[in-house]
Amino acid sequence: MYNGIKIKEPFFEIGPKAYCYGEEMINLAKVADEASAKYDVQIILTPQYTDIPFIAKETKHLLVFAPHMDSLPIGRGIGSVLPEAVKFAGATGVMLNHSEKRVSIAELNAAIKRADEVGLATIVCADTIEEAMAIANLNPNIIVAEQPELIGTGQTSDSDYFKRAIEAVHSVNPEIKVLTAAGISNGDDVYKVIKNGASSTGSSSAIFKAEDPAKMIVDMISAVRRAWDERHK
Repeated sequence: MYNGIKIKEPFFEIGPKAYCYGEEMINLAKVADEASAKYDVQIILTPQYTDIPFIAKETKHLLVFAPHMDSLPIGRGIGSVLPEAVKFAGATGVMLNHSEKRVSIAELNAAIKRADEVGLATIVCADTIEEAMAIANLNPNIIVAEQPELIGTGQTSDSDYFKRAIEAVHSVNPEIKVLTAAGISNGDDVYKVIKNGASSTGSSSAIFKAEDPAKMIVDMISAVRRAWDERHK
């Protein structure tokens, strides 16, 4: 487990996927950067690879993660994503095993080890609680426990699901942070998930398909802070 950066709860992950890139993405990253500072909520952003250097340079507070990475060493492997190159581009971490970019458990294990070698934090996605427990044995920094059938539907997991997911991961390694997401549509959803016991959540399509993505980012991040503060009164 890479310990170079400290993930402070509560935190939030923004996943542009292939919805957004270039100047528009950089501008939205700046909005997220300001929201992170204003509300004291760490934000993990997983932009297109080509946007990583620009966003890393133009922001101060965001944790910029690559959306994927391969485990290969320096050498042959055209078209693969080299860990050292991700680090050099300015990323502080990498997302692995998203439901849209699944990898085998062997490759996942190798990629996490390579990330540790080059100094990249890891956020790893799991489709089930059982898979989350198995991945916890690989010692990533963060596990995303989400039900893939809810992604993009506007329906969120119930509080029992993410509480069981958190307990399952922490039964293996209590140092791993657990992010519960899928189906987050607006600030109200964010508020509900955090208020009901989650320490983090995230969103993709709800932000980038919104009429005003910048406003949606601010609404969601402010909701994280409001729910967290109310929960810890």
